[in-house]
Amino acid sequence: GYFSWLAYQSGARVVAFNYEAGQVKKATDFLLGYRRADSQRLRFEQRNLYDLPKEERTFDEIICYEVLEHLRQDQMVAQEFYRILRPGGVLHLCCPNRLHPRHQAEVLDTNETGGHVRPGYTEEDYRQLLEPLGFTIEMVVGIGSKSVYLADEILRKIRNRVGDLTALPLFPLMLPFVWFAKVNPNQPFSLYVRAIKPI
Repeated sequence: GYFSWLAYQSGARVVAFNYEAGQVKKATDFLLGYRRADSQRLRFEQRNLYDLPKEERTFDEIICYEVLEHLRQDQMVAQEFYRILRPGGVLHLCCPNRLHPRHQAEVLDTNETGGHVRPGYTEEDYRQLLEPLGFTIEMVVGIGSKSVYLADEILRKIRNRVGDLTALPLFPLMLPFVWFAKVNPNQPFSLYVRAIKPI
């Protein structure tokens, strides 16, 4: 719900999808219940991105953060993103950098049970995925220096040992690692792409 909250605070109307019902409930309880966000402008839905062909709403922007690398049918999902974006709409996509040593060494989840089904994407991979669909890639930015990698590694170990709920309060402590990370490091941890659906 973090990016949903940031989008909401910008004044946008936000619909956030998550595959896990428990995550939807936690985000709803915290942001709508505790933080008292306006339920007319912020909502959380349990959705599978493979069900996007049934989606009839259209959107000005889509934020897909560290998700596509978990899905075998990434091309179908990207095609649906294009379909449900309004003309001039923006896709904000961030995935692991396939060339980063950490992602190259990862054991892949070929059964699509929650882990990475691919080690990530390069700029060329993004272009091959998005441009044939009609997207215009406006920007590609590398995110994450070694400090981001270390913060991610620490947080993963804590989450695996004590669970998501217990680790959640530690997430804000990791944000400075991201905020102060050098942009476009030599070997970025992740790659962000801003892609436009032409008018």
